[in-house]
Amino acid sequence: MTSRSDRKFAPLNPAFAIPSLIFGFLVAFASAGITFAQDPLADFPLVIVCKTKDTYHVFQLSRVTQDGVATYAGSARIAGTITLHGHAKAIGSPEGGNCLDKTLDELRASGRTRDLKS
Repeated sequence: MTSRSDRKFAPLNPAFAIPSLIFGFLVAFASAGITFAQDPLADFPLVIVCKTKDTYHVFQLSRVTQDGVATYAGSARIAGTITLHGHAKAIGSPEGGNCLDKTLDELRASGRTRDLKS
């Protein structure tokens, strides 16, 4: 029997990652009955791209809490949070790369965000 830490997960096929994320996100909010004054997808980018050393990491929007904290999840169990007017903070890794301590406006201006087009 393998322990939890011994389990290996297959890499996610990029062709299915974004649509699956969007579908899961919408189903979760619809089934939970959570409502926002504004659509959180209009406020936060769907993806943030950061560089740590020589590696680019793509962080996908994972959740937005009612108090406006967005959590972005990446690979290798690293993640980050940001608010509309706050700075990006790393979770799970001491290295935040070139997104650490940047605001959403700074990330957008530097071309590190990708928004959902409706």
